[in-house]
Amino acid sequence: MAVNKVYPTPEAALAGLLHDGMTIMSGGFGLCGIPSALIAAIRDSGVKNLTVISNNAGIDGVGLGILLQTRQIRKMISSYVGENETFARQYLQGELEIEFNPQGTLAERIRAAGAGIPAFFTPTGVGTEIAKGKEVREFNGRLYLMEHALHADLAIIHAWKADTEGNLIYRMTARNFNPVMATAARTTVVEVEHLVEPGELDADAIVTPGIYVDRIVKLAHVEKHIEQRTVYPRA
Repeated sequence: MAVNKVYPTPEAALAGLLHDGMTIMSGGFGLCGIPSALIAAIRDSGVKNLTVISNNAGIDGVGLGILLQTRQIRKMISSYVGENETFARQYLQGELEIEFNPQGTLAERIRAAGAGIPAFFTPTGVGTEIAKGKEVREFNGRLYLMEHALHADLAIIHAWKADTEGNLIYRMTARNFNPVMATAARTTVVEVEHLVEPGELDADAIVTPGIYVDRIVKLAHVEKHIEQRTVYPRA
């Protein structure tokens, strides 16, 4: 019997999954490939004391920035905070807990969770604040830091195209953290721009197999913000 993974709205796709104190992975890099509609639905649900795993928190008023403004996030596990004044201010005032990670380490901790690897060793961070309280070992004359895999209760991600079985294709740099997060959570919910029937996707283009996707919502409209607009002056 086929399982229906398609839900009519972001709210419906998240129904029964949200609770206070949960850990959520949120895909995207800056504003590229972020699950904006699902983030807005989380805000509207009122769920609080969240731990959110994401490369950053977008910008003020956009993406995860809206959850910071409503103070629904208790802790961020991230690698960068520089473009969000609310993020920086809450951290500096002791209102927001942050676990900083080098960006590659963050990606690998997520990937390791999806691959069933509980921990790994990396040279990144040895001898820095990142290494405090962590195990360090020597391999072939070089020191390595042990990092643990990152798991989540829920992953919310954005894909360009999907079929109704949950097979996903991402568009260019919007791919970023989305594929690894899809594999590392107990439940994965994806918002998509285009939804097709099984067999209509090029099998060689599929990045995330449908086995990792639990729920899908087709977006009627996608608003894509530009984080930093750079233009050349006219001649």
